[in-house]
Amino acid sequence: MSDALSPSPPRALGPYRLLRRLGVGGMAEVFLAVAHGASGFEKRVALKALLPELRENPRLQRLLIEEARLGARLQHRNLVQVHDLAVADGVYFLRLDYVDGADLHALLAGGLPSPGLALLIAEEVVLALAYLHAATDDGGRPLGLVHRDVSPTNVLLSRAGEVKLSDFGVTKATLLEGITQANVRKGKYAYMSPEQVGGEPLTARSDQFGLGVTLVELLLGERPYDGETPLETMDRVRAAEPPALPGLDDELRALILRCLARAPRDRFEDDEALRGEIAACRAARPASHAE
Repeated sequence: MSDALSPSPPRALGPYRLLRRLGVGGMAEVFLAVAHGASGFEKRVALKALLPELRENPRLQRLLIEEARLGARLQHRNLVQVHDLAVADGVYFLRLDYVDGADLHALLAGGLPSPGLALLIAEEVVLALAYLHAATDDGGRPLGLVHRDVSPTNVLLSRAGEVKLSDFGVTKATLLEGITQANVRKGKYAYMSPEQVGGEPLTARSDQFGLGVTLVELLLGERPYDGETPLETMDRVRAAEPPALPGLDDELRALILRCLARAPRDRFEDDEALRGEIAACRAARPASHAE
């Protein structure tokens, strides 16, 4: 997980010394912590736990445990790795990669990246999604995973130049019934696909919509379907009228508008087709500086 300023955390969680809180969401919080070993060994890690007021909720505990089981199956350079599930003083928590850097939301506060850099980040995210969407169980059956929350706060950039997709707490596995419900609108309204807002079945193409919204924000500094209220935003997403995209060339406009197609069948056929189009768009665009 990425670094960020936050309120002081408790001092420890199990054997880990907590340094500070990195982030907080609707159900969980993430801490920067230190793991200790023999001969003065230390390693910084990220720990994710349910919010204190939610830790007695058995359903949310099961969700966190399932997130750990799912995350342990997934190993890819563009995904935040889940390393362990533990419990201390009745509190379940995950041990995750600590990404020394920041998320896209924080970086956008300092200005827009160049179009080439924005496309490079998007291409790395698609590599993560392609791996996620193709994941199988031990018997080789597709798990049918959909991330459901592709958004700037879930895209982490390290100081070393890594791009990692995080937060599998909202991931939908079609073979894991009872873990999530189709009518529970998790994630962030502005990045949801029309089918997610409508409580319809989701497919891998649903994640293309969130990536399209994120790419518009990286290139133009605004989201295409923002409304004055969450309800208005959801109505705009449901309608999915093609945004104007001022200042973008025809190639970029075509890429984004296809990601933002209202019907999933009108988006890219698969992640490889999407990645190929992104790579073609960024071929003539430098990715070395911000605007």
